[in-house]
Amino acid sequence: MSLIENHYNNYDEESRLGFRHGQVEFITTMRYIEKYLNPGAYVLEVGAGTGRYSRAIADMGYRVEAVELVPHNISIFKENTTPKQNIRISQGNAIDLNMFANDLFDITLVLGPMYHLYTEADKHKAISEALRVTKPGGIVFVAYVISDAAIIEDVFARGIWDISENMTNGRIDPMTFSIKSEPEDIFVLVRKNDIDQLMASFNVERLHYVATDILSRIIRESLGNLSEEKFELYLRHHFAICERPDMVGMTHHSLDIFRKPI
Repeated sequence: MSLIENHYNNYDEESRLGFRHGQVEFITTMRYIEKYLNPGAYVLEVGAGTGRYSRAIADMGYRVEAVELVPHNISIFKENTTPKQNIRISQGNAIDLNMFANDLFDITLVLGPMYHLYTEADKHKAISEALRVTKPGGIVFVAYVISDAAIIEDVFARGIWDISENMTNGRIDPMTFSIKSEPEDIFVLVRKNDIDQLMASFNVERLHYVATDILSRIIRESLGNLSEEKFELYLRHHFAICERPDMVGMTHHSLDIFRKPI
């Protein structure tokens, strides 16, 4: 908790989705959420951060419950929430949603917690809790940070990581380039096959597996210089390819969308 709290206390999470490369992730995620927002839907966001998604959904007229772990994020969330937005915000943990009854929500969003859960047991608990509080036939959205785009950006494009050192200390496999994430890394980096293995134990119907930003972070400067017309074309291209199996591995963030059995 202290490592995660320290990170978000010193990071402008509210602005992250405002830059063009962040907008791609936000717009894509909202596009899929809106596909499943039926009239009167009751929505839970677990790991709501500073509330960008919760507020956007509330602005569309839906009732939202928001759970967030970090007090600093909750403070910013509350500061930016208006009386017209039907949102109840509480502090809580994705692996224990005991404040909610079974089969309560039409849509459950888990758009941040899997970034910070290091053990398979905790990941399993988070998915189990999200499913428990979702109505039969309801939809669950779970976001992940994907490793290969992170390597391309942070090792080869920006030179933030020393790849040789990480290979020597066992953090990056020298043959497969898979990453072994540790708590001090703050973020857990995975691949789709890791997600598939996690989900294999759950009786759910996968509806979509989406690459929400593909390589947008790597070309962030170019995206920032695009005209509005060109950016709209970029988004159209992105939407056309973001579920293609040959593209979903080359994204910084992915979204697994599945339905709870009736």
